[in-house]
Parts: sequence; structure tokens; C-alpha cells
Amino acid sequence: MPYKDTVLPEFDMEMDNTRRTLERLPDDKFGWQPHAKSGTLGWLAVHIATIPHWAKITMEEDSLDLSAPGRSNSGPPVPTNRKGVMELFEKNRAEARAALSGGDDAAYAKPWALFMGEQELFREPRANVLRRMVLNHMIHHRGQLTMYLRLLDVPVPGLYGPSADEQKF
Repeated sequence: MPYKDTVLPEFDMEMDNTRRTLERLPDDKFGWQPHAKSGTLGWLAVHIATIPHWAKITMEEDSLDLSAPGRSNSGPPVPTNRKGVMELFEKNRAEARAALSGGDDAAYAKPWALFMGEQELFREPRANVLRRMVLNHMIHHRGQLTMYLRLLDVPVPGLYGPSADEQKF
């Protein structure tokens, strides 16, 4: 079985779970943060919506240099509401899925590297990068977002079964 046939169903499930979580974002709380050392709700939501873009980069490039010219924060405007975050997420999700669907086993096995200037941070097969830097990374931050929602009294969606908000006792 081709690798993409094992990763795409998981990708779709995790993207669906992420979408259900992002749909709960309260527009009036984008500046809220649970602690001074924590990112704001808006920052976290935009970060999560951007993570699928890494799948596209991973499949279409051999490496990424985080300090390369043009990698500043002067890109497109950052969404400031749920609608904008959802549009960004759906765009990145669709582009990521297309990139993943186009890969064969050789593409998934090909090494990919992350750099910070001359320093190589890591190099590993694309399949590993996709698991760690896209899926696991997104799941981690989605977990943080569910805690933000709980603290704001926003009902948390069930992701791998019903949440406490969906339990019927």
C-alpha cells in the first residue's frame, strides 16, 4: 500500500477535528490570553490555521530556511476574526492535501531539512517531518486551544469521542 494511502485518512480526520475546534473561536476574545507567557487566542488560532501549509512546503521543497530573506512577518494580513482564520485554514488544508496526494513513496522517503541560516536544525524523511511538524504539532496546539476555549466557557467539541460538553448523563 502506498504511504499516502495511510497518511491521507489520518490527515483528513485531524483536519476535520481542527476545523471543528476553530469553528468555536469567539471573535470578541482574539486578544485574550490565559497567562502573560501564553500567546493570545488569536495568535494561537492563526498558528494552527497556518500549520497545514508546512505539509505543502515539505512536499514541494527540499528544505526551509527560517532566516531566509522574505521570511519576515510582512506577509499577508493576519486574520483577526473566526471567518478569516477559517478561510486561511481551509486554503492551507486544501493545498496541503493536494501536495500530499501528489506524492509517491519515493517523495515521502526523500530527506527534508530545516535550517536557521547556516545551522541545520534537523534533516529527516518527509514522512517523518509530516508526522512531527504538521500532524503532531497541530494536535499539540489544538489541545492548547481546547483549554483556551474551556477557560472562556466556550463548549469544547468532541474530537476522539464526546467532550464533557457533549456528554449526556
